[in-house]
Amino acid sequence: MPVPIPRQRAIPAVESGQAQAASACGGSAEDSLTDASAQTPRTPDTAGNTTDKVEHHPAHTNLTLLLIEDDPAGSPIVPDMLDQAGKPIRVRTARNLTEAERLLTDDVHCILLDLALSAPGRSDSDDELAVLRHVLELAPRHAVLALTASGDAERGAEAVRVGAQDYLFRDELDGRLLSRAIRYAVERKRSESAERRLAEGKLRAQENRRLERGLLPTPLLEGSSLRFAARYRPGRSRALLGGDFYDVVRTPDGTVHAMIGDVCGHGPDEAALGVELRIAWRALTLAGLCGDQLLGTLQQVLEHERADDEIFATLCTVDIAPDGRRAGLCLAGHPSPLLAGPGRPARLLPYDNNGPALGLLPGARWPRMQVELGAEWSLMLYTDGLIEGRVGEGGERLGQEGMTEMVRRQFAEGLRGERLLQAAVNEVRDLNGGELTDDVAVLLLDRVP
Repeated sequence: MPVPIPRQRAIPAVESGQAQAASACGGSAEDSLTDASAQTPRTPDTAGNTTDKVEHHPAHTNLTLLLIEDDPAGSPIVPDMLDQAGKPIRVRTARNLTEAERLLTDDVHCILLDLALSAPGRSDSDDELAVLRHVLELAPRHAVLALTASGDAERGAEAVRVGAQDYLFRDELDGRLLSRAIRYAVERKRSESAERRLAEGKLRAQENRRLERGLLPTPLLEGSSLRFAARYRPGRSRALLGGDFYDVVRTPDGTVHAMIGDVCGHGPDEAALGVELRIAWRALTLAGLCGDQLLGTLQQVLEHERADDEIFATLCTVDIAPDGRRAGLCLAGHPSPLLAGPGRPARLLPYDNNGPALGLLPGARWPRMQVELGAEWSLMLYTDGLIEGRVGEGGERLGQEGMTEMVRRQFAEGLRGERLLQAAVNEVRDLNGGELTDDVAVLLLDRVP
């Protein structure tokens, strides 16, 4: 059965009385719509009619109304209307939802729906607002006015609760009332959409923050006498997670394993890869791997998971013997840890056997160095974000020597644990003259007999 061609008409300017009435309401807050001074291109719509192709912003365009009502006789129920600028409000008419869907283009600002219209596939005994629900699903971004019979205010109020912006009585329509209702509905829908987008944005931000917090490690040190502290500052704005990563676990034999690493780059992809490497390191460590064997396996993980062959990661791993007096150290292109203790100035551990960063050389090896720690010590592992900040207004970097002197002084002042790390990060930031652009991760292990 052929679908009847929908009718579209432009309502001419109303007589002077109605024009004055429409213009009299132009000063109210709800009618704060302005005229568009530029002409817009005209393009054919899906029904073959010529329409003005405009953006969906009523403050800069003529208003267009889509009337959905079953009127076999073809007699319009919508009176002549003017917008605030005195221009006619364009009206398109659809006699069923099939026609309405064809006419529902982006330049339609508001839908006037006759609630007496039957929804497709539903009988009269079904939901009285089925047709409204169908239109709301069809046009979630458009303002909707419900049209009902006089005295049926309860049905109109229910239509608003379902999602319409307002309701009107069929036999009380006039140009002034309807034009104001259209503008009010459009502005209300735009405000609701803005509030919804804001709420959705806040919800996504909260979910992202919860996700990032969940990806940060929880040290597994149960049964160990070592004390642990860490500081983490991603370089990305408003992020909780960057390309730096760290972890600490204690294996059943009493050995404490610590690791810190840095994926090149600062974006979310680098942060995700850092999390993958950290989780892989923990799993491999708990499975009994260490040293060169562990780093070689991690390199395989990196090579399979990275998005680009040029992405690499530096890494420092330390395995501390159960008695806490010695440790094994492996460096993969990473800065050497800093060791301090009573009566001993802070110093960098040897890095002569520093191997290449992960992902640079296939088949690379990473020798394990034996380090004597002593009876009481503090071991600080860090990423290069802590040492690459600038010192003053020049181009000079803090560097490892500057960091060592800074920590040596802070250690002599009695700072330990969380206080030491916080002071170190704050001072590096102050020396830089503001926030650091690179990710910063620092962890501290202390042994006090």
